[in-house]
Amino acid sequence: MAEIAPFRAVLYDPARAGSLDQLLAPPYDVVSETERARLAAKSPYNFVRLDLPEGDGDAKYANAARELSRWLEQGVLRRDDRPAMYRYHQRFAVDGKEFTRKGFVCRVRLRRYEERVVLPHERTLSGPRLDRLKLTRACRAYLSQVFSLYADPSHRVDAEFAAVESQAPDVEGRTDDGTVHRGWRLTDPAAQRRIASALADAKLYIADGHHRYETMLAVRDELRPQARSPRSAVEYGSMFLTSMEDPGLVVLPTHRVVHGLRGFDIDAFVQRLRTRFDVEELRAAATEALRSRLASAGRKSPSFVLAGAARTFLLSLRPGQESAIAGAEPLRKLDVAVLHLLILEELLGIDRAAQERQTNLRYVKDFALALEEARRSDVQAVFLLNPTAVTQMKAVVDAGEIMPQKTTYFFPKLASGLLVDPIEPKEEVVEGT
Repeated sequence: MAEIAPFRAVLYDPARAGSLDQLLAPPYDVVSETERARLAAKSPYNFVRLDLPEGDGDAKYANAARELSRWLEQGVLRRDDRPAMYRYHQRFAVDGKEFTRKGFVCRVRLRRYEERVVLPHERTLSGPRLDRLKLTRACRAYLSQVFSLYADPSHRVDAEFAAVESQAPDVEGRTDDGTVHRGWRLTDPAAQRRIASALADAKLYIADGHHRYETMLAVRDELRPQARSPRSAVEYGSMFLTSMEDPGLVVLPTHRVVHGLRGFDIDAFVQRLRTRFDVEELRAAATEALRSRLASAGRKSPSFVLAGAARTFLLSLRPGQESAIAGAEPLRKLDVAVLHLLILEELLGIDRAAQERQTNLRYVKDFALALEEARRSDVQAVFLLNPTAVTQMKAVVDAGEIMPQKTTYFFPKLASGLLVDPIEPKEEVVEGT
């Protein structure tokens, strides 16, 4: 059972902090050192100063906590007086087409994965988990949200936000990627209860933020002794929820770049691929034509484009070869699982430990940039993928399987700095149902 509830978020006060355009930041895990410096220079209150604090070693976490406390004392950040569910729109463009992704931010009772209420779809890394845990401990707040999906074919939840969406947004800002972020407060308790009821039997599928969710579980366990009741705020995490049926839900692929392998030979590698794949060498083609050819092949069988040594190949898994993959049927038909298990691990020897360390593997999100990587002298092969469909992700998770890292890229990322959720063990969460 998914239990969701409203909460009193901490938000920027534009009268003191300035425009959200100068304050919002991308999530911590996509911000480079150069990008961090540029964001911090935009405003003394840009959120990157909290989400990626400066300092040596663990001192940076204490620095973030002091900065958060100072902003609250100055009124740069203020906590809402009334519990709300926060409607959140993101307006963005992909390949020249406009989209608006719609969802909402709320509190969600934390459940361990084995309880099969909140479900993961990708493996995680220990380093990012520890970093987020130390930052959350120091700040006693969830600085950003876990992005999760739910099924709602009748759009019952979206209908409850129609009235607030007809009004001007309470908050609005633009991030540097051109995405416009808009938010509204839904404070009507009756509407909140109807939303909670509509999702009471739902499963929540983590789309992005696995490390943050596992951090929330660890924080809950640490702070439970300080709680007064089972409805303590420590029992809940902060989530952005959107329906799988939302027309603005866009999933992009993440391509794989293989490098640093000793003795790699493209001809010998292609010959080994032919034992499981139909291999077709392609003539030079424009990027969009190549993407279209890959999409067409992917509708019939798990397929990839292999680029390397100034040559390009289309690989399609032969019928029956998916049986070589251990696991449930949905996993065996998943492009990225086929790539990782039958090519990266079986043929190239890049095991899961090497994948985590990115010893011989790195990731590129842009199709054209991935093709450019194939021209580098230190790169042996680039694998270009089709996007993973949400229906595929759901089928794999429902079967109890986990996908390789970076299987999905839900675009755009949620903005950091729109909402902060304080963690106060003695605070009781408002009844959601």
